[in-house]
Amino acid sequence: MTRAELRAGASLSAIFGLRMLGLFFILPVFAVHAPEYAGGDNLTLVGFALGAYGLTQALLQIPFGAASDRWGRKPVIYVGLVLFAAGSFLAASAGDIWTAIAGRALQGTGAVNSVVMALAADLTRERHRTKVMAMIGSTIGFMFALSLVAAPVLDQWIGVAGLFALTGILALAAVWVVWLLVPDAPPPRARHGSGVARASLFDPELLRLNLGIFVLHVMLYAMFIVVPSRLISAGLDLSSHWKLYLPVVLVSFVIMVPPILYVDRRNRPKPVLLLAIALLLAVEVSLSTLNMGIAGLAAAMLAFFVAFNILEALLPSLVSRLAPEHGRGRAIGVYNTTQTLGIFFGGLAGGWVAQHFGADRVFATCAALAGLWLAVAGGMRAPARIGTVNAEGGTALHGKRQT
Repeated sequence: MTRAELRAGASLSAIFGLRMLGLFFILPVFAVHAPEYAGGDNLTLVGFALGAYGLTQALLQIPFGAASDRWGRKPVIYVGLVLFAAGSFLAASAGDIWTAIAGRALQGTGAVNSVVMALAADLTRERHRTKVMAMIGSTIGFMFALSLVAAPVLDQWIGVAGLFALTGILALAAVWVVWLLVPDAPPPRARHGSGVARASLFDPELLRLNLGIFVLHVMLYAMFIVVPSRLISAGLDLSSHWKLYLPVVLVSFVIMVPPILYVDRRNRPKPVLLLAIALLLAVEVSLSTLNMGIAGLAAAMLAFFVAFNILEALLPSLVSRLAPEHGRGRAIGVYNTTQTLGIFFGGLAGGWVAQHFGADRVFATCAALAGLWLAVAGGMRAPARIGTVNAEGGTALHGKRQT
C-alpha cells in the first residue's frame, strides 16, 4: 500500500471510529436504564429506540450515496456528521422514551456510511481494498471493545444523557478529521443512466451481500436486547461486563487476521464467508439451547465476534469490487441501507420477541436467519482478481467472476 492509501485508510477509519464509538456507548447500557425514561418499561419501545437510528439511516443511505456520486464525497460527509451530532444532542435532552426515539431517528439522518466507504474505494486500488475495509472493520470492532469497557464507567459519571452528548461531540470531532486528514477524492464521474441504477440495485451477487449485512446487524442488535440481562443473571454485574467483553473482542481481532489475509492473498472469499456464517449459526443455536454460565457466554461471544469482524471486513470489500465503477456510491448506499434496516429490525424485533416469548426465542430467531443466509450465500460467485492496475487505480484487465 502507498502512503496515500495508508493515510486514506487510517483517516476514514477514524471517521467511522468516532461515530461508532458514540453509538456503541449506548448499546450495552441503554436497555438496562430505559425504565428511567417515561414509557421506558415497554421493551418493544426500547428496541424501537435502539433501532430507530437504523430506520432513518436506511431511508437516506441511497440518496446520500447518489448525492456523493454527483457532488463529491466530502461535502456530503460534512452534512451527515452535523445531522448526526444534532440527533445526539436531542437524545441527550430526552426525558421520555419518545424523545429518545426522535433523537435516535435524527442521528440516523446523518447517513454517511455509504459515502465514507465509497470514498475508501475511490482512494485505494482494488488489490488493497480488502485491507482498507479490514482497517475500517477493525476500527469499528476496537471502538466496540472500548465502549464496552468505558460505557459502564462513563454511565456512572455522566449517565445516559451524558453519553448521548459525548456522541455528538465525537461526531463534530469527525468533521475536523475530514477537513484536515482525509485526502481529496477524485472528481465525481457519476453516470445517471438506468443501466447503472439497475446494476447497483438488482445484481444477484450484490443482493446476496445485501441480505448478509442485513442479517448480521439484525442478529447484533437483537442479541444486545437480551445479552446484558443474561450476563447479569449469570452473576456478572453491569459495571463488570467489560471484563468479559474486552478480552473477547481483542482476541477476536487476532483470530480474524489470518482469514482476512487468506482472502486477500488467495482471492478466495467464498469459503471464508461460508465458514463465518456457519460459526454465527452455531453460536445462536448454542445460546438458544444451552444454559450457559459466564465461561460459556464468554466463549459464545468470542465465536460471535470472530465471525462478525471477519464479515464486517469482507462484505463491503466484495460490494466495492462488484459494484459498477460509476455507480459505486449508489451501490454502497444500497448495501448500507440494508445494513441499517438490519439495525432497525434487529432492535425492534429483538425487543418484541424478548417481551412476548423470552430471550431463548431471540437467539432461536437469529439462528434461523443465519441458516437462511448460509443457504443463500452458498450460491455466490466471487469476483476474479484484477490482472493489472494502473497508477491511478484504474483497471487494465478485468477478469470474469469466478465461483
